[in-house]
Amino acid sequence: MSYDIGKNFTVRISGTSHGANVSCEIIGIPEGTVIDVSKVKKFLLRRAPGRSSLTSLRREPDDPVFESGLRDGVSDGGALKIVIPNSDARSSDYEKLKDTPRPSHADYTAWVKYKGSMDMAGGGPFSGRMTAPLCAAGAVALQMLESKGIYIGAHLLSVGDQHDEKYPLFPDRELLERSAAKEIPALSEDAEMRFRETIRKAMEDGDSVGGIVECAVTGMPAGIGGPMFGGMEGAISYAVFGIPGVKGIDFGSGFDAAGMRGSECNDPFTAECGWITTSTNNSGGIQGGITNGMPVVFRTAFKPTPSISLPQRTVSLSRMEDEILTIEGRHDPCIAVRAVPVVEAAAAIAVLDMMMEESDQYDSQ
Repeated sequence: MSYDIGKNFTVRISGTSHGANVSCEIIGIPEGTVIDVSKVKKFLLRRAPGRSSLTSLRREPDDPVFESGLRDGVSDGGALKIVIPNSDARSSDYEKLKDTPRPSHADYTAWVKYKGSMDMAGGGPFSGRMTAPLCAAGAVALQMLESKGIYIGAHLLSVGDQHDEKYPLFPDRELLERSAAKEIPALSEDAEMRFRETIRKAMEDGDSVGGIVECAVTGMPAGIGGPMFGGMEGAISYAVFGIPGVKGIDFGSGFDAAGMRGSECNDPFTAECGWITTSTNNSGGIQGGITNGMPVVFRTAFKPTPSISLPQRTVSLSRMEDEILTIEGRHDPCIAVRAVPVVEAAAAIAVLDMMMEESDQYDSQ
């Protein structure tokens, strides 16, 4: 099975968690576009498992193979296909789960929809493993956006009940990139330490913890997007909800806006040096579905990893009886940690596709 996103920058993702590989095919890259393969590899390593004691112990080199669409680092105008081999799958860990669906996983809903025919080893197509090709495509989109002066970065805003500082009104490129090299991608060192302790405590308890990722897109011109179903928020949300474990997204002041007055929530306009900006960014850089030139800022909520080692109640599908399940295998105690670059990738794909829709804006950047 394959899964597509985008009309102008079209990404098709294929594979399963424990198959031979996962891959992406990108259609719409203009001929002559320079793509730095080393940057794609470096970006993939930010998401890759097995590089921290606080993430999944599954070890994947995530070394992408560029099968077509690229000659000496330059797009030939054809479809760009990137294959990422799977090399550390342990399908035996999932054998008993065929009959006992994991609570809050897609095991049961997939069993109902596909009549038991779906290969669910490692979570199958619902696995976080599918975010590897998403990141490969996103890494390409990020480079194309950067050539237009548009930069995207994200960080862990919270883990459990512990919080980091939010991005300032105008985050610069250095700030956006600051957390990228960190094992725990927080802005402040204090938050990083508290996040570590929260994750470590959940691991010791055989449990997991959720988190929130904050993402900012800077350099966006005003006028990108449209009303109703053509809006920038909708495009980003559609891409972000393709990431396993996402349960919510909000822009600007988000849900906090519901508790504010208009006098608090409105973003006053100001003209400076020929540019119109706003003195606050409660709109998250988008009004009426259209970018207003301010940074696009949004937050994504990730649920706690459903795979925990504590005993959980489930059922036997064959016997239709209640059963107690203890999950084995290698799982992230907090999926939000490795999801930071994935959110960046999803946002990049959505933003680039929307920019290319407005070809006059993309070409003039």
